[in-house]
Amino acid sequence: MSRAAAPVDPPPPGGVLWSLAGDIRALLMLPAALTLQVAHPAVGAGVDEHSVFRTDPWGRGERSLRSLQLWIYGGEEAAAEGRRLRALHRTIQGTDAHGRRYHALDPAHYSWVHATGFPVYRHAARYLVRPLTEAEERQLYAEWLQVGRVLGIHDRDMPQSIEEFWPYYRKVLADELEATVVVRELVDVHQRVPPPDRGPLLLRLVLRILWPVLLPPLARFRRFMTVGLMPPDAREAIGLDWTDEQERALRRFGRVVRVLVPLLPERLRYLPLARRARREVRRAGRLRNSVRRAR
Repeated sequence: MSRAAAPVDPPPPGGVLWSLAGDIRALLMLPAALTLQVAHPAVGAGVDEHSVFRTDPWGRGERSLRSLQLWIYGGEEAAAEGRRLRALHRTIQGTDAHGRRYHALDPAHYSWVHATGFPVYRHAARYLVRPLTEAEERQLYAEWLQVGRVLGIHDRDMPQSIEEFWPYYRKVLADELEATVVVRELVDVHQRVPPPDRGPLLLRLVLRILWPVLLPPLARFRRFMTVGLMPPDAREAIGLDWTDEQERALRRFGRVVRVLVPLLPERLRYLPLARRARREVRRAGRLRNSVRRAR
């Protein structure tokens, strides 16, 4: 009789990933990671053929964000979410643009989707938070490996150290990535996107009226952040243009964000699941302190 796999815990509270992933600045980082994922022809084909990102972009984004937050802040729910995602991807297969068969759960493809988070978090933090120290980078990578285990990825399918990661990453950039159909859509400022269908009714009605005016600048900002927060070597591998002027603008934007975001109250600075997790950790800490005093 085979034994059930031991449950996998999410990254620990108070770690580097705990601080980065729940901060609202992470919302600016995620499009770069997504675009880097779908630059792999197999991943891009899977999203092109099986995702509802064109017909339900806001719902797709909301579900993806909640899933990512569960990997890190979900506690016992994290492993269940990892299993749900694997079950969801079992039927995702087909042929990519080069006529090659793909399956979403192929370790090379599934691991690449996971792997993109580390270089994007590392690069984007330099602009929006602060550059990570070498020790923090190593800690972030170790915590991101833990996320991979939550997603059901075997250690043998993930580089086990930073020293192993960078050669793997550069090989994928050199041998695999390209400007897939989905990449081109994600950075196309003329791509049609419907107005948001989430939130209070009055807000949705106002946005629907103003959407023809709001969409063009929002689309330009989306492209600017997507390309700018992607690591330069990945940007070059995919063939995305980035000018010195844009780099200077991103640095100016980052300076403003680094000043303003830490001033926000917790209810505005952190995403909902991160806020809940932070409250629970503080509550548990107070309970432990109360028990110690009682003793």
